[in-house]
Amino acid sequence: MISRQFLRERPEAVREGIANKGVDVDLDRILELDEEWRELKGRGDTLRHERNEVSSRIGELKQEGNEEDAQAAIEESRQLKSELQEIEERTDDLEAELHEAMLHLPQIPDDDVPVGADESENVEVRREGFDDLRDLPAEVTPHYDLGEELDILDFDRGAKVSGGGFYFAKGEGAMLEHALVQFFLEVHREQGYTDVFPPIPVNSTSMEGTGQFPKFVEDAYRVGGENADAIDDDDRWLLPTAEVPVTNMYREEILLDDDLPIKHQAYSPNFRREAGEHGTETRGIVRVHQFNKVELVNFVRPEESDDRFHGLLAEAEEVLRRLDLPYRILEMCTGDLGFTQAKKYDIEVWAPGDDMDDGPERGGRWLEVSSVSNFRDFQARRAGLRFRPERHESAEYLHTLNGSGVAVPRVVVAILEYYQNDDGTVEVPEPLRPYMGGREVIEGSEKVGESAVGAGERE
Repeated sequence: MISRQFLRERPEAVREGIANKGVDVDLDRILELDEEWRELKGRGDTLRHERNEVSSRIGELKQEGNEEDAQAAIEESRQLKSELQEIEERTDDLEAELHEAMLHLPQIPDDDVPVGADESENVEVRREGFDDLRDLPAEVTPHYDLGEELDILDFDRGAKVSGGGFYFAKGEGAMLEHALVQFFLEVHREQGYTDVFPPIPVNSTSMEGTGQFPKFVEDAYRVGGENADAIDDDDRWLLPTAEVPVTNMYREEILLDDDLPIKHQAYSPNFRREAGEHGTETRGIVRVHQFNKVELVNFVRPEESDDRFHGLLAEAEEVLRRLDLPYRILEMCTGDLGFTQAKKYDIEVWAPGDDMDDGPERGGRWLEVSSVSNFRDFQARRAGLRFRPERHESAEYLHTLNGSGVAVPRVVVAILEYYQNDDGTVEVPEPLRPYMGGREVIEGSEKVGESAVGAGERE
């Protein structure tokens, strides 16, 4: 969350920042709560000092044998205690109300973030991989049709088992997903990342620490069902991203300067209730409720934050470079920045099978496969992530950054469409072949069941 000191010293900067993000927050009410809290805190400190002085005077008066004045001092001490208790109770109530209000206050964008209302005003930084595009079929079959034709993606049975927004990857489709995960992990190990395999359920405190709660609680899958009562012993949620458990690994801990920077990578399945609820095309595996992803999480000293941010972007890009997939980098404008980010770049891979967005000259569409974000000390303040520069110095809040390295299903989409051959098979990108038993081409398999036989007879 934002530092209260920063809020007090630069309220107009905060007001401008949340306005540029398009977030509706009653900042005046937060400032009023903070002012009342500070006044009561000051009054409480004064009363505590006065009571200590009176207590000292009581002992002196009794030693002097002045019982009348001692009794008066005792009565004064009782009155001060009663008044102090009332102020402390009110201060505690204000602290809780102020903390809750601050949780709804978003991170302030960096000064150099382009101001814009929504994603239409994001800034394209550069494109990569378009100078030497491979030859594609005259008409590229969209991944959802090709996946069913090859019987490597099964949407109907996924919906039968789990409902809309879920799918089966089968045969070479499943092998491709596994290969991508292993390939991503290996590349990032080369970049100095330490593997972490996190727990899948996370508690509300962890979701609050990274900024998912309270703002995005409706997008989360709760273990036990959406109708579960308020927080209890079953306070667990399916993680929406490995960012949540990995960032919270060190929650309420003090790291040493020698520990930093820390670079963790984590593979996990991810669960998001909002899939397909924003007018986005929902056919296929572009937007689903469960998907695999490798997440890169960095913990750094504040002065190293900017350099690490650009380094993290390059590390996330590397997997797309090695796969020879065309992509572009977008800088997010303030209106599309997100609740927790101070600065963010998106990496979007090109998928030529659908002419739905503002793709390159060949048509197609852009698919976001990674968001590389700098949170500054926003998450650190929420989660109590600190480090001690020197053993004799006070602990400071560190900076957190993360980026997907990268989301698997959309890379599958890009491979099925960009590496598609005229005969309907798919060339396996060379770096993935060792993870797919040496396969060079995805040829698919025959469908099974009476429905498959019936479809063949009708044809």
